Amino acid sequence: LTGLSTNWHLKENARDHHTSKFSSKELIVRRGQTFILTFNGTEHPEQNLTFIVETGPKPSKLAKTQATFGISSTVTKESWSAVVQSTSSSSVTISISSPPNAVIGRYKLSVQSTSSGSSSPASLGTFVLLFNPWSSGDDVFMPNKAECEEYVLEEFGIIFAGNKNHINSFGWNFGQFQGDILNICLSMMDRSLNYRQDPVTDVSHRNDPKYLGRVLSAMVNANDDQGVLLGNWSGNYDGGKSPSSWTGSGEILHNWKKSGFKPVRYGQCWVFAAVLTTVLRCLGIPTRTITNFSSAHDADGNLRVDEFYDADGNHLDRAADSIWNFHVWNESWFSRSDLGPSYSGWQVLDATPQEESGGIYQCGPASRNAIKEGDVDLDYDCPFVFAEVNADCMYWNYDSTTGKKTLIFSKSTIIGQSISTKAVGRDDRVDVTNDYKYEEGSTKEREIFKKARKKLGLEDKFDPTAPTSQEIDQKPDISGKFKVDGPLEVGKNLSLILVLANLQSDAKTVHVNMTAWSTVYTRRPVHEIWKDSISVTLPPKEEKQFPIKIPYTEYQQQLTTDNTIQVTALCHVEGGIQVLVQRDITLDNPSIDIQVLGEAKVNKEVDVEVTFTNPIDVEVTDCVLQAEGNDLLRGILEIELWLRHLGGQIIGQNLFSCLSSGTTQFQSKIHAYPCSKFC
Repeated sequence: LTGLSTNWHLKENARDHHTSKFSSKELIVRRGQTFILTFNGTEHPEQNLTFIVETGPKPSKLAKTQATFGISSTVTKESWSAVVQSTSSSSVTISISSPPNAVIGRYKLSVQSTSSGSSSPASLGTFVLLFNPWSSGDDVFMPNKAECEEYVLEEFGIIFAGNKNHINSFGWNFGQFQGDILNICLSMMDRSLNYRQDPVTDVSHRNDPKYLGRVLSAMVNANDDQGVLLGNWSGNYDGGKSPSSWTGSGEILHNWKKSGFKPVRYGQCWVFAAVLTTVLRCLGIPTRTITNFSSAHDADGNLRVDEFYDADGNHLDRAADSIWNFHVWNESWFSRSDLGPSYSGWQVLDATPQEESGGIYQCGPASRNAIKEGDVDLDYDCPFVFAEVNADCMYWNYDSTTGKKTLIFSKSTIIGQSISTKAVGRDDRVDVTNDYKYEEGSTKEREIFKKARKKLGLEDKFDPTAPTSQEIDQKPDISGKFKVDGPLEVGKNLSLILVLANLQSDAKTVHVNMTAWSTVYTRRPVHEIWKDSISVTLPPKEEKQFPIKIPYTEYQQQLTTDNTIQVTALCHVEGGIQVLVQRDITLDNPSIDIQVLGEAKVNKEVDVEVTFTNPIDVEVTDCVLQAEGNDLLRGILEIELWLRHLGGQIIGQNLFSCLSSGTTQFQSKIHAYPCSKFC
């Protein structure tokens, strides 16, 4: 066999294997399914042919990274096989099938003739083999076709953020089929610690989605292995990009490769989760992002989070534990043969570096069913994920002079609220809280919590830092809450009302210390914005309201890119116990209005008008309008502009045009005009 040329039937195979969205000249197919190829240069196409497929370094049959197979009459499901479809005088068309548990990755395909006695195979070329959620034999099989479309083929998604009282959302361009993303994903596997330590064994395990999911959860963060993204929660993003400025995974992954695989700066939880979604969908593992509001970071593994406040109501950053306004992780769909069928389905993976697992920063896969049932003794990282959605909270008053701490109150119903993901086929929010735990506060939920503590050996363990039963049983004399009394928008004054109610039948004198701090979304305090104190007498069984106004000018310079403010009132009740009133505020950015002018047609220019109104009464400069869209824009479009204060006149209007074929054109050069609106 010499001078062979191969026709990979790219279009037909891509259609049959749901890989048409890849822009590649290389064959990309899914395991457990047949693909067609034709090769010529054979003098006797009916002669006995033997095929060899191999992947990774030192391929072997023992490691299942090499297979040798001849022509058979029918497809063999359990192993690699080849069936002749047709022959001509100089070519043969073969149907090749891979087993549903084949190692995924890039393969070399060779052929040799056994009848000619030739010992050296002829190369037919390379192809890429991916997981196959459309194949019932695959560990990632997803029977619902609409879900397959959403969780494998959809390139655009919605990620939810904000806080439990104010959920907002933003779009993300996963772009798993963009040029070179597949190659970057394959190279990511080859740069993992597992591969560096033992490449042969690592590649042999790439048939297993739970193994790959765990490896890639480590590779998306840069903490141990020069992975993709460097995390930064400081509020200062010098030397890189603010995590909130990313709009898609493509730019991040391309930057990682272009830099020589140096970590991209910077990421936070939703960026880590979005990039992991891109990588896993690209490889064929159904994956989605999950947002958990009031998410616990239980650093010491006792299923409890402790928060500390001083006498003035300032939130102290002294505990390893924390409660994040929200946290984003991933769910991937695959079976758990290691645990049993009841734990198959959605598995939690988390690429955000929070706590080490197995000595490195990786997390999961933790069976979502195991989390709900409190089976925290199962692999992997179930106790950490369980705490994220169902830990108990302890709020303490801490005296830095004496080192004494006093429990203000404890609560079991704060953590894990409005757990959210994008709906299938729609941009709506779906609440999946009930898939992670039983109804909060119910008898069943408390039973599961106690079961989890017992499995972790915490039930009877003495904890010197735990509150006493006397502390827990204390009942407050008053209650309080913050009500929002105006728009929650950047550029607007923040108006709140502190509502205090006397729960007793005698008057109560209360001294209230109030503070407001800008925070990052993990609720770590960054800058003090405002403070005040009042003393009030609350008549028996009565309620009083105290308006609070924080002008924009007072928080403008201190606000982080997360737009989050924590407002706290620590109430010292004469003759009674302290009461903590606390609220996390997330401010919305001003809206950007996008309108398509005219009819949008494939391969035709379309005018798009983008309108943004400056919400504040001062001129803003150094602004950039950034637009990104699959198959509409080549890369990311950035337009520099500056805006005068409100009331300025619209001086000009600019339009940019997009071609559906993937190119970008401008009708006119874009200038930045001093006006209240930029269009």
